[in-house]
Amino acid sequence: MPDTPRVPYWHLWCDDQGVSHQTQCALTDWALKGVGNAAPQWNNPQDRADSTVVFTVQPVGWVGDWHENPAPQWITVLSGRWWIEAMDGTRIEQGPGEFSLGEDQGCVADGAGRKGHRSGTIGDQPAVLMTVQLHVPPVHTPCHFK
Repeated sequence: MPDTPRVPYWHLWCDDQGVSHQTQCALTDWALKGVGNAAPQWNNPQDRADSTVVFTVQPVGWVGDWHENPAPQWITVLSGRWWIEAMDGTRIEQGPGEFSLGEDQGCVADGAGRKGHRSGTIGDQPAVLMTVQLHVPPVHTPCHFK
């Protein structure tokens, strides 16, 4: 039997003091089963929720100054590269195939005016992203998706 997958993702979340953080997490709750007549594959179904899919193209040199995600959302990089910086100073970079969970709603602005996160493109190509906005309240606990 193949080893159970461990698929990494970054979680941008807000603590009880209103400060955003980035935590490296992993999807780990997998079941090996077939879909229809297909051979068994690893599946990790998430709770059902209403959602909105939004495709975004961030131009070369784009910077989104301090802001919160509009809703808890999975963000997948389709092409290009981008960076995300949390209020605690943690900055990550992602490229094609990497994804994160943006769940920094409810942050409190600090003395420097930082609230939520900043993000921007890297390099000489636009960053093309696909977001799946979940119409659910944010959970202020890191790595709660397994």
